[in-house]
Amino acid sequence: MARMETQVEELPDNRVRLQVEVEPGDVRHAVEHAASDLAESLKIPGFRKGKVPMPVLLARVGRDRLYAEAVESHIGGWFRSAAERSRIRPVAQPEYGYDPPASADETFRFTATVAVQPKPELPDWSELEVPYAEAEVPEELVERELDALRSSVAELVPIEDRPVVDGDTIVVDLVGESGEAQRDYVVELGQGRLLDELEAGLVGMSIGETKPIEAELADGSMTSIEATVKEIKEKVLPPLDDELARSTSEFETLADLRADVESRLQAALEVEAEGAFRQEAVRALAAAAKVEASNPLVEARTRALLQGLALSLERRGVSLDTYLQVTGGSADELVERLRAEARDSVAGELVLEAAADKLGIDVFDEELEAEIRERVEDPDEVIAQLRESGRFEQERESLRLSHALDRIAAEVKRIPADLAAAREKLWTPEKEPAPTDTKLWTPAGKESVS
Repeated sequence: MARMETQVEELPDNRVRLQVEVEPGDVRHAVEHAASDLAESLKIPGFRKGKVPMPVLLARVGRDRLYAEAVESHIGGWFRSAAERSRIRPVAQPEYGYDPPASADETFRFTATVAVQPKPELPDWSELEVPYAEAEVPEELVERELDALRSSVAELVPIEDRPVVDGDTIVVDLVGESGEAQRDYVVELGQGRLLDELEAGLVGMSIGETKPIEAELADGSMTSIEATVKEIKEKVLPPLDDELARSTSEFETLADLRADVESRLQAALEVEAEGAFRQEAVRALAAAAKVEASNPLVEARTRALLQGLALSLERRGVSLDTYLQVTGGSADELVERLRAEARDSVAGELVLEAAADKLGIDVFDEELEAEIRERVEDPDEVIAQLRESGRFEQERESLRLSHALDRIAAEVKRIPADLAAAREKLWTPEKEPAPTDTKLWTPAGKESVS
């Protein structure tokens, strides 16, 4: 990441001018990179591509062209790095001003004038009312956890007198259209290990029965799988008693085991509830500040979310088209949903940035490195990689915004979620539709007009 000094001058109409100084080492790197690119593109008799010595290259293209190439290919990255360090959000392409460097061993200076997202004016967030749902552990969730524990030590009993039902563990031969076979495959139905159509087709089959089952693959193509059921076993769950507690945990009684399960679920739900409350606090502050995220920022975030979704699906062997078919939505609907999510995300970051600035929050290297050391196994290597890639500053800003959110969440007014819902249903004057919103029927065109 380029090391540089940056000064920010605020201009009218939400514009700023950055004055940036790039250190000689980064200028030298840019010149070497440009020289390598030019050497690859030029054909000079007597030299292989990419192997042209610097003096020969300079004699052919000239120092001015080499330095111009170096600046033009790197100034965008230098600008983005300076903008990130200065905590501004450009919403247009910058206008650059500079004199070409005279040497790779001197500091390079340039200016960048650019339109930026205006910083929001924050209200007094201590007056905001934010709904909070108290974490309560449903009894059925406790029973589900205990059943899962029983299932983990259940006995598998062979079944001879009935067909396969969901939840059975079966031994099955699976033969594909190409002849590729999976023999004596053991699987518990209902765990999602098989294709949905294959699981559904196996239910109802008897021992020794063979039948073809049509199924759709991840790429959308259809295939036929010949399945033969060889064994059927069902789980026999042990009683829910003290013996189960002793055999599956460090507790002597079922009551102690149940209390531990409830305690762990309560802790998990409290973390989830607190996370939801913090998100709601940011939304409430963004709404109160009337933040309008600039379209370029929203579109850039939308693209990032779409790319992230596509990558996540690809890792699971699912295409975006298959995902749309399964969810029953269109590509346009997906983009609109992600755009709304992006708009909320950018607006939230804007108010948190403004809050962090207002509170004077800074995160120093020592604090950030200590935080990284707490959550990764090889902190020294991770920290080095973050610094090398430039993501160290992103981590710093993320922690700074987290500190700002800590303050906001601690200072807003928490109100019960059911009270907030009840208030939402109450009539208030601002909820009354304006007269211009009333739709009138007209005989002429039988259309609604305002």
